[in-house]
Formats: sequence, structure tokens, C-alpha cells
Amino acid sequence: MKNSRNFIETRRKKIYQALEKHGSVKVDELAEELHTSPLTIRRDLDYLEQQNLIERYYGGASIRRNRDAQSSINSVGMSYKHAIARHAAQFVSDGDTIFINSSSTALLTIKYITAKMVTIITNNGKAIFSDSNEDINIILTGGELRPPKEVMLGEFALNNLNLVTANKCFLGCSGLTVEEGFTTAAMQEVAINQLMLSRVTGKKYILADHTKIGNKQSFISGSPSQISCIITDSEANKAVLDSFSALGVQTIQAPQLD
Repeated sequence: MKNSRNFIETRRKKIYQALEKHGSVKVDELAEELHTSPLTIRRDLDYLEQQNLIERYYGGASIRRNRDAQSSINSVGMSYKHAIARHAAQFVSDGDTIFINSSSTALLTIKYITAKMVTIITNNGKAIFSDSNEDINIILTGGELRPPKEVMLGEFALNNLNLVTANKCFLGCSGLTVEEGFTTAAMQEVAINQLMLSRVTGKKYILADHTKIGNKQSFISGSPSQISCIITDSEANKAVLDSFSALGVQTIQAPQLD
């Protein structure tokens, strides 16, 4: 497994180096150069896009020339997200069925799950490109695919979610306050988030880096009373976390990765 992961990381570095050199790349040309399939290249490009390093377009990708320090492959922001995701994965047990929403932080949890026979139900289309172990079964809700997040929305997704339950959920958000609960900037995602919360029989984990704690967006996805646990990073506002704790919500500040 370690050798396989190293091979993947090496290939992705070669792709990024090609982008730095040429500015843009074509999927078919990269597949031929690296002796792999176009599908594999598309997965790698999706991963690099999640890191905010590139911009995808049909048949290829271009490098982000205007990215700031947080957009680099080893950015502090991404290290916080990975720290949260790694810690969240510890709460996934053998045989669990879990919901994951469109959040990039929640999606990263898949990478760190070591439990066996886990089923993930998600409306995040990028889940099919996630690094995961062979004991994880990923089920997509289906629905209308909305770029650039590749989130699945609409009646089709909602109808399918109504047919299943999960014993845990790991949901990301755009904002998290004691007054409003967890909020999103995308109105279309509210119904999915609310339905996932209502279809969970066990603990409900909200994953939010420190930039979300104490901030709110326009659309409410869930109230504080619906949250079992908040997992954030070491820089989160302690006063806000204490306010959640006073309501009986468990709060965890994940240590930053080495």
C-alpha cells in the first residue's frame, strides 16, 4: 500500500511539473507520456484541483498563476483540513455506514479511514477519485451534477437519500455559530445537508477549520441541537467552542500534522 501511494504521489508531481513548465496540459497527452490511462490522469487532475493548484477544463487543465500561499501543495490551510479529516476518521468503526456531504474537508476523511467494511454515501462526485482502502464501499446519491464542486443535487439525490439511513455523518460547512448552527453559502445544498442529518441514527460530526468557526453564511443547514461533535483545528476560536460545549456539543481541536 505504501509503495502504491508513493507511486501515485510521484505521478502527480510529474503532472504538476508539466503544468508548471507548459502552463496547460491535455489528458490524452499526459496519459501517453506517463504510460497510464486517461481515467487515471483525470483522477490526478481532480486531486490537484481540490488542492486549488490547477483549473480543469474539458480535456485538460491549466495551472493557477494567481494562487496565494494558501494554495500551494503544502499550504497551512490544507494541513489544517487534513488534520481534521485524519482525526475524524478515527471515529469510523468497522461496519459503519456514513454520510459525507460536498465539503472538501469531509471528503478528505475517506483518505484516512482504516476501519473495515465501511459504506460511504455521498453527494460529492469527487469521491470516486479519492484515495481509499479496499474495504470502503462508496455509493453516490446521483442527481444533477453541479460544477466546479461536482456536487450532486436536486430531487433525484433527495429521493435516493430518503431510501437509506446512516449510523454516522461527517458534514462540512461554510460557517458555524452557536446562534445559527452550521450554515452554507450554497442554497441548493441545504436540503441535502438537512436530509442527511435527519437520516442519521447515531453521532453527527461537523468538520470545520478555524476560518469557519464563529462565522456564518446565509443558509442554515442544521441547528446546534442537531450536532453531536465539532472537529476543528488548533487555531479555532476557543470562546466559540466553549459556547458549543455549554450546549452539550463535544468539541475537538485536532493537532496539526507533522
